[in-house]
Amino acid sequence: QVQVVESGGGLVQPGGSLRLSCAASGSIFSIYDMGWYRQAPGKQRELVAIITSGGSPDYADSVKGRFTISRDNAKNTEYLQMNSLKPEDTAVYCCKAVLSRARSTSAYAYWGQGTQVTVSS
Repeated sequence: QVQVVESGGGLVQPGGSLRLSCAASGSIFSIYDMGWYRQAPGKQRELVAIITSGGSPDYADSVKGRFTISRDNAKNTEYLQMNSLKPEDTAVYCCKAVLSRARSTSAYAYWGQGTQVTVSS
């Protein structure tokens, strides 16, 4: 079994900051890319940021310069530091981990349940 669990969401005022965490646990051999996605009400899910196993990040244009993705491979955990938050950042944020469960086996994507981020005054 593999579990992917997010934490750190909540209510914040515009201009504020939040830090999301995502931990993968269970029968894991290796984690490759990890990423954060979000889905606002009435909208499609969109990529926010991804990070490779080597630590190379990439961001959606809408969050560049405000969000920072990072990971701790020893803890199978990734983070999303969100600064200068805007009301349009309000969404459910979900974590994705692409991982393999044993040597020489295929890698699959595992998703967390999501955490709500609300930016409002």
